[in-house]
Amino acid sequence: MNHKDLIKACQDDWQAYTKHPFVLQLGNGSLAQPCFLHYLKQDFLFLKQYARAYALAIYKANTLADMRKALPSVHALLDFEINHHITYCQDWGLSEADLEAEDEDFGTVAYTRYVLDAGMTGDLVDLYVALAPCSIGYAEIGRFLAKDDNTLFEGNEFSSWIDLYSGDEFQQSIVDSTQHLDQLLADIDINSKRGQHLVKVFKTATRMEVAFWQQGLNALSEGEQK
Repeated sequence: MNHKDLIKACQDDWQAYTKHPFVLQLGNGSLAQPCFLHYLKQDFLFLKQYARAYALAIYKANTLADMRKALPSVHALLDFEINHHITYCQDWGLSEADLEAEDEDFGTVAYTRYVLDAGMTGDLVDLYVALAPCSIGYAEIGRFLAKDDNTLFEGNEFSSWIDLYSGDEFQQSIVDSTQHLDQLLADIDINSKRGQHLVKVFKTATRMEVAFWQQGLNALSEGEQK
């Protein structure tokens, strides 16, 4: 099996994630600013837990090669992606102190702790499968928005977000990580008990991504003014 088999096995949830109204509104520029600000703050908190999960991959690895595979992701998150996120948020009037002071929303807690639990109770493959919907999905969303006829680039205040996730640097990094995942999955039959368990892990993490987008939209209906 490979990552494409996992996506096919939960196609409805995958479409709900990658074509979520939050994504479509971000693409056409109609997303309400409070929704995006809520997302930015929660995504910062998510990335901190995501870094912990990749650090867990080093602990869960049985070989030095697998330890070395995980280390660049930890460095990339701590030295680049989180710092880039902080800089990006400053453009929206959010300081690092603002981000650190934010409480985790329910969806953020549920998603990140699920990933960590999948890694703690399972093995390295369980952990990587739980992590996969985020990276693979954002790459697909970036490609989709870059080509979608409804995407607004001129005058869209979210265009820099689209540029980041559709850009060559991010896209290539996901190609590399996906190849590693496929190597780990190669000898597993999707119809086996082990394969079906991994499908469930991937599906659950994908559903968590849907909830993460939705909590951003819910910020407006709940009257959040941040």
